[in-house]
Amino acid sequence: MFFRNIATTLSTLTTMRNSLLILTTSLFILGCGSTQEKTASKSKVPANPVDYANSISSDELKEMLYVYASDEFEGRNTGDPGQKKAVNYLKEQYINMGIPAAKSDGDYFQNVPLEIMDVPKVDLTFNNKQFKAVDDFVSVSASKDGGISTNEIIYAGYGIQDDNYSDYKDLNIKGKVVLIKAGEPKNADGNYLVSGTTESSKWSNFRQEYASKRDVAKDLGAAAVLLYHPDIYSMAASRFGRSSGRMSLKGNAEDMYYFLINTSLAKAILEDIDTNNTSQTIEKQFDLQYLSASNEFYSENVAAFIKGSEKPNEVIVISAHLDHEGIKNGEIYNGADDDGSGTVSVLEIADAFRTAEKNGHGPKRSILFLHVTGEEKGLLGSRYYTDIDPIIPLENTVADLNIDMIGRVDPKHEEAGDDNYLYLIGSDKLSTELHNISEEINKKYINMNFDYTYNDDNDPNRFYYRSDHYNFAKNNIPVIFYFNGTHADYHKPSDTPDKIRYDLLENRTRLIFYTAWELANRADRIVVDKATE
Repeated sequence: MFFRNIATTLSTLTTMRNSLLILTTSLFILGCGSTQEKTASKSKVPANPVDYANSISSDELKEMLYVYASDEFEGRNTGDPGQKKAVNYLKEQYINMGIPAAKSDGDYFQNVPLEIMDVPKVDLTFNNKQFKAVDDFVSVSASKDGGISTNEIIYAGYGIQDDNYSDYKDLNIKGKVVLIKAGEPKNADGNYLVSGTTESSKWSNFRQEYASKRDVAKDLGAAAVLLYHPDIYSMAASRFGRSSGRMSLKGNAEDMYYFLINTSLAKAILEDIDTNNTSQTIEKQFDLQYLSASNEFYSENVAAFIKGSEKPNEVIVISAHLDHEGIKNGEIYNGADDDGSGTVSVLEIADAFRTAEKNGHGPKRSILFLHVTGEEKGLLGSRYYTDIDPIIPLENTVADLNIDMIGRVDPKHEEAGDDNYLYLIGSDKLSTELHNISEEINKKYINMNFDYTYNDDNDPNRFYYRSDHYNFAKNNIPVIFYFNGTHADYHKPSDTPDKIRYDLLENRTRLIFYTAWELANRADRIVVDKATE
């Protein structure tokens, strides 16, 4: 009995020992598993943008550009068959990359309604004298059919309305015909009244003056504006008066008529207009009949989209224009640098972000890859996107990085022996933070020489207003315009892919990718501290 009890006790102890061993082992395994999970979590390496930037290669850029800027695409003139081939090429690239369309209906194309304005038929009589189109006046905006008959014209001097100076003080021009002249006034010391310095303002730089004076008069309700600008009249008459083919957004016809007038008409209305700066009413008969002529068609923006993983409603736009000059006098304008270089750069950046997304490192904010049409015709595709039909609400758009010509070296830097450069325009216009980020990213990854020459408000080239980023900027969306400067082949049939510096194109594209990466993945949306009205 004793031995039997001992045996039973030993058996019980053995069972208990085995159970304890199993329990201990189980707890150990569970503990190890937990540790492994924690280790795995801690060992997950943060995304390194260098890994994805390195996927941007000169070989791929070259391969794409030799197709995109080939004769097959016939210079990609807006609305022509070559441009249709170009947009289909872009669509296929995004399909092959697995990047979906930006539009909710799955269509990569945003149809842009356009019209080609032929020379309108205009009859203009002043003080019972008939004046001739082209010789005496030229219509410089698309206007609606109609007419004006009045016995007074308001002379408003320079047509300026600014904080420091206004020609419209105490003037009511609503429904009136308004005569204005080019330039801006100076004081006795030779300083401009608007700026208060020897530096002129936008009111006497034609690229801005033309639009600024028009917009002021339009906002004040003018029925028609006659701008006397003898220095550029001959050029304007050649462009707007004797040739057809002016392109505009469909339905963009103005209620206001806008004409440049020659000396003969200007001095018939006010003989001493060159020296007379005093606003006044001229009581003589003015009659106008206007009949427009246009042909309507569609072109396409191409838009692809990577959805952000954490902040999908905040969007970075990376843009380039897809069009060029087409065929002129039997010669194809391939536009390899302008803007084939920007177009393939956007594609390579998209591919780098898509690769990151497939590796679990997708951007926190969404990215819109936007190829716009009609840039060469007046920024039409981007204006349609921003002003009429934004795919992404503008209030959700964080910034636009616009790429227009980044594959060459301009004469200034060629002579200096500096090819490691890029012109940056607009980075500090609306967001100090964007400018600082751009500088920091460059120093961290590329160390390129940023040239801000064309960023100067008084730069006569006015490049800030001449590419698609401007339509975002005017809506208080921070922008950076990347640009290599003009060169001997700019807007010529000799702008061909064999002249592109693909090593530079690769490096510049990587720089823009790094900047986009930072904007897409940083904790906070950049601050717009310089918004304009």
